[in-house]
This record gives sequence, structure tokens and C-alpha cells, in this order.
Amino acid sequence: MLTVNKLIAQGRGLATVLTRRAATVELGWEIRQRSRFEAADSTGRRLDVALPRGSVVRGGDVLVAEDGTLVVVKAAPQPVMVVRHCTEHGMPGDLLRAAYHLGSRHVAVQLRPDHLQLEPDPALGAMLRRMHLIVSEEQAAFEPESGDEPAHPHGAHENHHHDHARHHAHDHHDHGHDHHDHAHHHGHAHQGRDHGHDHGHDHPSGGTPDHKH
Repeated sequence: MLTVNKLIAQGRGLATVLTRRAATVELGWEIRQRSRFEAADSTGRRLDVALPRGSVVRGGDVLVAEDGTLVVVKAAPQPVMVVRHCTEHGMPGDLLRAAYHLGSRHVAVQLRPDHLQLEPDPALGAMLRRMHLIVSEEQAAFEPESGDEPAHPHGAHENHHHDHARHHAHDHHDHGHDHHDHAHHHGHAHQGRDHGHDHGHDHPSGGTPDHKH
């Protein structure tokens, strides 16, 4: 078993040829939040990881064993809820509003230009659908924003989404209202247009459509 007690954020400072030759280890977000865990790398070697308290491991980071062995971390695909705005009845700003409400609830969210990702939660899924958003369940790597994450023990992690998380997903003042907190099975006026919500949506391949109006 290899003992690992050091991590290099995104392999910073390492020659590319070294990381390309290194073994890899796929880890889900639940494991990568821990500072101590065991895993097996792509060659079958067992890893006993004991990082400084508060460490968070990100995809692309490099674990360094006591004997100098390098192991590149990959974010393993896992079940996630993917949230997209409804092009037929919603507005592009709906995603920002959703990120605000999720952040006020301290929910771990991954921000993308055209969608959000979060861990499956039926209650949150229902809330998001009431906001005219399309929610599907998919398998994908999960790298949530972490504005409250402790400083990386081996250098700041290069993730340009962090600043966006602080502004859009970590406002801790929840005003406790959803502007569209009503069921979608009945007709209603929305943005000045009268329409019913007995309709379906086409979803990207690979996702499980679950947008009920």
C-alpha cells in the first residue's frame, strides 16, 4: 500500500510528461471532500491517503506518495441533477435565480454557462421545477463551487468558477420566496403570456427527462 500525504493542486510545477505517465485514481465528490481515505489507482495499487485536515481534492490534482509516486486524480462520474432553463416558458436569468436560492440553502452547486449541477435531492428538484426549470438526472463528474472552501494546503486551486460562486451561489440571505411557487399542471399567466403547462420537452441525450408541468 502506498502512503500519500501530499497533494499538488492541478499538478502545478510538474513536467507534463510525468503526469501523463502517472497512474490515475477516479474518486467521487463524497470521497474528495475527505482528508483521509483509501482507494485503488488504475494499476491496482492501494492508496492510504492522509492529507492535512480540511483538504479538498479536485479533478486534475496530483497525489504524491511517500516514495515519490505520482497519482493523478480524476473526478468520477456520479448521479447528478442537471438543471437547465426552459426555452419555451422560462428566461435565461432563471438559472441565476436558481443558483441564488440553492446558495441560500448552502447547497453544493456546480455552475456552467448553460446549466447547473447538484447532487440528487427530490425536494430541491421539485422547487426547481416550480421555477420553470428543466431538471434531469444524469451521470457526470461533479466539481461544485466552494467559496467557503478552506485555502488549499499546497496552493490555491485554479478554478475560475470560484468567484462566480461567491457572487451567484453563496448569498446567505434567503428571502424565502419563489416567484413561481405553484404547480405546473394548471394554466396561468407568465411574463405577460397566457399559456397552459401541459407540454413536454426534448432533453439532451443521456439525461432522464423529468420536467413535469
